[in-house]
Amino acid sequence: MEKVQCLIIGSGPAGYSAAIYTSRANLKNVLFEGIQPGGQLTQTTTIENYAGFPVGIDGQQLMAQMRQQAVNVGADVRSGIITDIDLTKRPFTATTDAGSQIQADTVIVATGASAKYLGLDDEKKYSGMGVSACATCDGFFYRRRVVAVVGGGDTACEEAHYLSNLASKVYMIVRKDYLRASAAMQKRVMEKDNIEILFNTNTVGLFGENGVEGAHLVRFKGTDREEPFDIAIDGFFLAIGHKPNTDFLAGQLTLDQAGYIVTDLATTATSVPGVFAAGDVADPRYRQAIVAAGSGCRAALDVEKFLAEQ
Repeated sequence: MEKVQCLIIGSGPAGYSAAIYTSRANLKNVLFEGIQPGGQLTQTTTIENYAGFPVGIDGQQLMAQMRQQAVNVGADVRSGIITDIDLTKRPFTATTDAGSQIQADTVIVATGASAKYLGLDDEKKYSGMGVSACATCDGFFYRRRVVAVVGGGDTACEEAHYLSNLASKVYMIVRKDYLRASAAMQKRVMEKDNIEILFNTNTVGLFGENGVEGAHLVRFKGTDREEPFDIAIDGFFLAIGHKPNTDFLAGQLTLDQAGYIVTDLATTATSVPGVFAAGDVADPRYRQAIVAAGSGCRAALDVEKFLAEQ
């Protein structure tokens, strides 16, 4: 069976950064890119808030360059998915989707988190063309334009408030007749003149020629008061939560209530010695590429220290 010093599960800024740093530490590593090589950033068009690119950079291009940098310094980057892993004893044993097994002295989990979508075909159709799940990533492109945010919790209110400082108008599309957000967040949203909350409203579709130009909505869906109507918008933001990609761990690591991996406050160490977590899979708060890249570096340095002490 193949044996490595560090197995990195997942790509994206966290995984590739971890691969770069473990390679430069002369550790034998292997990175499996997972179901979406390059992670969520490959679904983003221009990234303007990643330091070092004064005119911005395409998300796929940034990930391709990170991947190449990892390969250039000696990382073993492979396509494939880790479907199962035994973390009960070291070395840890992982199984790939091809059925092969690999043993590792340490593991860095960098599998990210997937944004929750409504499940509309139009969300896929307009992906990168007006549909986004990250206001802080893409809000800049909607200055003085009209956008909609789906959701009624703290995240939706935060995103709506953030966008209200950029966009000319923000609709909040809320399925229930109330906001689930904290009182403080509700107050911030209610006090903004350019935020309009559409309660009891479901999105049933989007429309537009070369991108999102509007949304098909239904008020009081499924009742005798059902009322279809359309709104004109330039951007459609999902804020109904994220799901950390931790199913393959089968409950072997301590997770928080939302499923994010719990790490030591000072390091990237998880509840299992020798297993570390980096990026969005352990970050319910920031979810930014530059933060993920930094945590990948931290995880690699933690791995190096852990192996040196063994």
